Amino acid sequence: MGDIIIDSNDPERIAGFWCEVLGYRVFARDETGVAIRGATTSPDILFVRVTEPKTAKNRMHFDVCPTDRGQDAELARLLDLGAQRSTIIGSGSWVVLEDPEGNEFCLMSQRIPAEPAPFHDA
Repeated sequence: MGDIIIDSNDPERIAGFWCEVLGYRVFARDETGVAIRGATTSPDILFVRVTEPKTAKNRMHFDVCPTDRGQDAELARLLDLGAQRSTIIGSGSWVVLEDPEGNEFCLMSQRIPAEPAPFHDA
């Protein structure tokens, strides 16, 4: 897989949110949007500017797993960053959240190792 492309009304805002969530960094921006990246093994995420608002449930979403804390502590961190609880109810092992533009994602209870360093060459 190459890149993951996400439509966004405010690419700067949403890229900043996801950089904080994932530990990524902005590596490119122009009038069309903002691109972020993590470790060399991770696809880049591009937030492309669109004018229309999100109107329905996502057909694809991220599952976010904590790396250095439990699910409850990670949930508190994500809410502090601007995530909101979704009206979609998860199970005991995941919580459904929305990013600042309303895109659903799941916070999983499973902890995984952090992504390897170094970042892609920019």
